[in-house]
Amino acid sequence: MSEEGPVSAESHRDPLRAAAETMREVRERCVWSQQITHRDLVPYLIEESHEVIDAVENGTRDDLREELGDLLWQVLFHSAIAAQDPDDPFDIDDVAATLTEKMVRRHPHVFAGEVATTPEEVLVHWNAAKAAEKRTRRSVLDGIPRGMPALALAQKIVGRAAGAGVVAGADAAAGDARPSSETELGDALLALVAVARAEGWDAERALRERLRAAEAEVREAESGA
Repeated sequence: MSEEGPVSAESHRDPLRAAAETMREVRERCVWSQQITHRDLVPYLIEESHEVIDAVENGTRDDLREELGDLLWQVLFHSAIAAQDPDDPFDIDDVAATLTEKMVRRHPHVFAGEVATTPEEVLVHWNAAKAAEKRTRRSVLDGIPRGMPALALAQKIVGRAAGAGVVAGADAAAGDARPSSETELGDALLALVAVARAEGWDAERALRERLRAAEAEVREAESGA
């Protein structure tokens, strides 16, 4: 190792490769990092993702650049762990190659002869390519990560259901108090959380339980029952 560090010269030529090599050395030589598993990293991945969101919404450009780097480190860390798997190893190059292949496939209007002149047409190509990739899925709800926060999960389920022509949660959207802007929506959500607290209810659990019923409704509609 030189006095300047193992990757200082490389970082001038290819900073992304230098970051990957830095992570590889950390994984191999840091006694703490050597013990970390994919599962151990999950809390850090969640935290770093939320810090990126906070930087987007409230931070400076410097904050965003730093937090994106921290999130990238999580990807590099998972890839370094995966590279040491004795049965099915893959590294950051494999991750990048898989990503590139997917993005090229999902943008035929950029890399092939298809045409898309509006964002809606882009989504048609995207969804068609994604559907072809996920032929084993039997429901539009398959593949949604259940570990998402309840509110984000609700928006995902409602969106997927709408894409399949199923209206989920229509009964909850009815009424004279329907918000007419994001600001009013935020007020309404906060008011509901305040009600939950006053009544001793768990707002997160309440929404998750309602989402389970909504999922059952969507799957029933898909089956034609």
